[in-house]
Amino acid sequence: MADYTFGGTDEENAELKKLNTEVLEDPDSFENWEKLVRAAEGLEGGLNRNSSPQSIVATRDIYDRFLAKFPLLFGYWKKYADLEFSIAGTEAAELVYERGVASITNSVDLWTNYCSFKVETSHDPDVIRELFERGATSVGLDFLAHPFWDKYLEFEERVEAQDKIFAILDRVVHIPMHQYARYFERYRHLAQHRPLQELLPADMLSQFRSDVEAEGPTTRGELEIERETRTRIDNFHLEIFSRTQTETTKRWTYESEIKRPYFHVTELDETQLVNWRKYLDFEEVEGDYSRTQFLYERCLVTCAYYDEFWLRYARWMLSQPSKEEEVRNVYQRASMLYTPISRPAVRLHYAYFEEMCDRVELAKDIHQAILFSLPGHIETIVSLANMSRRHGGLDAAIEVYKAQIESPQCDHYAKAALCAEWARLLWKIKGSVDEARKVFQQNAHWYLDSRPFWIAYLLFELEQPTSAETEAAQYKRIKQVHDDIRRRSQLPPLTVKDLSHYYMVYLLERGTKAAAKEYMTLDREINGPFSVQTTLKQRLAEDGREATTQRRMMMENGHPGVEVDEAAIRRGENPYTKYYQQQGEQQLPSDIQPQPLRYP
Repeated sequence: MADYTFGGTDEENAELKKLNTEVLEDPDSFENWEKLVRAAEGLEGGLNRNSSPQSIVATRDIYDRFLAKFPLLFGYWKKYADLEFSIAGTEAAELVYERGVASITNSVDLWTNYCSFKVETSHDPDVIRELFERGATSVGLDFLAHPFWDKYLEFEERVEAQDKIFAILDRVVHIPMHQYARYFERYRHLAQHRPLQELLPADMLSQFRSDVEAEGPTTRGELEIERETRTRIDNFHLEIFSRTQTETTKRWTYESEIKRPYFHVTELDETQLVNWRKYLDFEEVEGDYSRTQFLYERCLVTCAYYDEFWLRYARWMLSQPSKEEEVRNVYQRASMLYTPISRPAVRLHYAYFEEMCDRVELAKDIHQAILFSLPGHIETIVSLANMSRRHGGLDAAIEVYKAQIESPQCDHYAKAALCAEWARLLWKIKGSVDEARKVFQQNAHWYLDSRPFWIAYLLFELEQPTSAETEAAQYKRIKQVHDDIRRRSQLPPLTVKDLSHYYMVYLLERGTKAAAKEYMTLDREINGPFSVQTTLKQRLAEDGREATTQRRMMMENGHPGVEVDEAAIRRGENPYTKYYQQQGEQQLPSDIQPQPLRYP
């Protein structure tokens, strides 16, 4: 990268190198990308056909990378197309527009710009009309689609295709949109001068004419029959207007609350998210597939970074008949472009969908792709193990757990949780309590500081079914686990306290006559003041003796304080480390000391 030349002057090249480095270091920073794009646009005072090849190539590369990262920024697609038009001409600009409308299919602004560009650069009305029809399919239902429809009508006026204009208006008057009344007035005015055959489908027109002929005297002339038929058709059109008005009013409740209908990297406030949820609820209840799908696509421009809307869209689409490919497309777009892999929920649902479609190997590959970026991600590993069990049996699931526990990429805390899941698998699926207990017992010394491991171990023993004959033996096992938690584990005091409460409930519910004494002793140790918590005082002492902590309490006015080891301090160790570890808090860095409280 150091030898790469962006073109332009030495100063411009140096600035672009600096900005490009900043983008590479933080590719998620939209601000850095904007600075880089602006700098590229300004190369050599603005690019044109006569600019240097280095500047043109560099600018294209920057735009390509930028729009691959943020494909929903319709304004930048327009700017890129204009740039290509000034550099390479019409065909190059069209290619950019095509890429743009493929990336953000439902952008009214981009389609309007593209069609305007086509009108100005093409002389074939059929080609232009075909593009407008593509745009109408993509954005015609948008509540704010009037700029596009205006441009379409303007084109047909330019080529003096009055029949086409009326046909367009005949489509638009049925669509609930912001400026529906304006289109209807024009439609009604034109209808007075168009042939009857254009006003209604042939079967409806025949029915209207038959009704007119049947209701009046037979001596009427053709002109009178046509006049009465037009009056009936006009009333029919007014009914259409009334329906469209009603549908528009219902949607205005939600449309008026949309403050940001375009994509941006900044978060939406909760009010906006609630409005989108309610709007989607409304369209789903209305039951029109096309309108509901279109609203989802609109929503996912504004809310592209919100997993909940991608998952909702996929679930809704899955409920529609014969939409397997559409569901797959939703998951792929979300996984490949918008939801970060650090939030793998969408990808996991995608894997379940592919498993449902009997593409098990692909589903496993999706899991592996997540683990490639997030090694040791517990939820993904558990999901992969469960999938392996469903399709390969219990041994396949255990192999997944073993491989991950032995992997150097899997951290200590993840291994502890996976070990607990392994034991749970043996217990719940295989039904082997002894094998599950063996996994816990053999691995307990490795994970003395793991909260998930010890919670799982204690709950495992507590949930074992017993009888009057086996309760005594089970009590010993449960008590041993609890004793290990209190005396051997390296869990924070609050965690020990929480787990001890489980054991205390067990004593009251399933204990023997001696349980009350043990319960009260534990209650004193766990819930009493620090001065009577014998076990905790032993753990705080360097030598494990309660008397040592007791002595420090006397010296520090009742607080155990921190035992200072002069030799450790000379070695550069922080004397507060053990205290913070015991309290379950993050220790201070070695070069930072606690500061005294300051009062205003």
